[in-house]
Amino acid sequence: MDGLSPGGRRLLDVATEVFYAEGIRATGVDTLVDRAGVSKPTLYAQFGSKENLVAAVLDQRRRRRQEVMTSFLAESDARGVDRILAVFDWLAQGHGREGFRGCPFTNAAVELPDPAHPARAVIASYKDWLRETLTSLARQAGVPDPEELGFALLMLIDGANARVVVAGDRTAMHRARAAAARLIGCSDDHDAVPAT
Repeated sequence: MDGLSPGGRRLLDVATEVFYAEGIRATGVDTLVDRAGVSKPTLYAQFGSKENLVAAVLDQRRRRRQEVMTSFLAESDARGVDRILAVFDWLAQGHGREGFRGCPFTNAAVELPDPAHPARAVIASYKDWLRETLTSLARQAGVPDPEELGFALLMLIDGANARVVVAGDRTAMHRARAAAARLIGCSDDHDAVPAT
């Protein structure tokens, strides 16, 4: 976020780490300001509320994720349907990192059921962008019904992220990639169902 003071920047960085590792609801304002070494007035002056800080954390994550994935795809040598599968490979790398505990956007959505929460718009924006990216890659690859495939691929990704949270399954994104490959290779009527 532009225009943050050094204390506001520290608070954003600490909140990014703590919200993901320990949960949004489980983390109070006192914990955040203590770990960031700032005062409560700093939080309210910079963000207005904890809710807005949550939205700022997710928006920063959204922008970084989009920039990194866009760069990855721009630099990738993969072509056609392999570009779609490369997204799964890229996401699988994240699953292997220490401390990975699922998609931060999905995790936040579970914790923030109120559709009016300011973070919900950020979560929807990221998921829409990811679906549109997958749809665009499908269209570029000449896959039939790219819109429907984009939705299906997003569901595979969301499911793989959920498997990490539910079962600690660090291979789930590789399995989702295999399911995506089968789905892309199925008949035009999409009757084939990927194995689970």
